[in-house]
Amino acid sequence: MTASATLVVGYVARAHGITGELGIRTFDAGSDALNDVERVVLRSRDGVEREFAVLGSRPASKEVLLTLASVEGRSAAEGLRGSTVLVYREDLSPPAEGEYFQGDLVGLKVVSPEGEALGKVDEVWNAGPVPTLVIRGERGELLVPFAEDFVSQVDLATGVIVVRPLEF
Repeated sequence: MTASATLVVGYVARAHGITGELGIRTFDAGSDALNDVERVVLRSRDGVEREFAVLGSRPASKEVLLTLASVEGRSAAEGLRGSTVLVYREDLSPPAEGEYFQGDLVGLKVVSPEGEALGKVDEVWNAGPVPTLVIRGERGELLVPFAEDFVSQVDLATGVIVVRPLEF
C-alpha cells in the first residue's frame, strides 16, 4: 500500500474573530502537527483542494487557531468552514518505531489472529487514554482499543492490521 503525500488531520470548525483566523478541530487532540508545519491543504466540501501558507498557530481550548496567508477577514474564514485540513507527510517528523500516523490506519483491512476478515478501519476515535479503531464490515461495527493487548500487528506495506477483538 502506497502512502499518500498528505495526511488528514482535522477540519475547519469555525471562523475565529474578525481577522480571518480559523478554528481547527484535529482528530487527535494531542497532535502538534499544525504547530510544526508551514503549509496546509484545505479540501472544500466539493473536493477542491487549495494550499495555504501558515502564518501562525496557537492552541485554544478545543482546537488550534490558524492564521493562513490570503484568508483575510471573517467572511473569507467562514467560507472555509467544513473544509478538511491536510498536511504534507514530508513536513512532519516520521513516527517512531511502533508508532503510526492515525490517518494511515484508516482504510486498512482488519483480520483476526486466525486470518478471519473483520472489516476495514473506518475511523479512529480519540475519546480515552488510547485511540479506538472503528472497524466496519459485514458483521457490523467493532470498536478495538489501539493498544498492544488488542492490536498484535500493523503492516502498512500490505495494508493489514491483526487484532484480537474484545470478547463478551
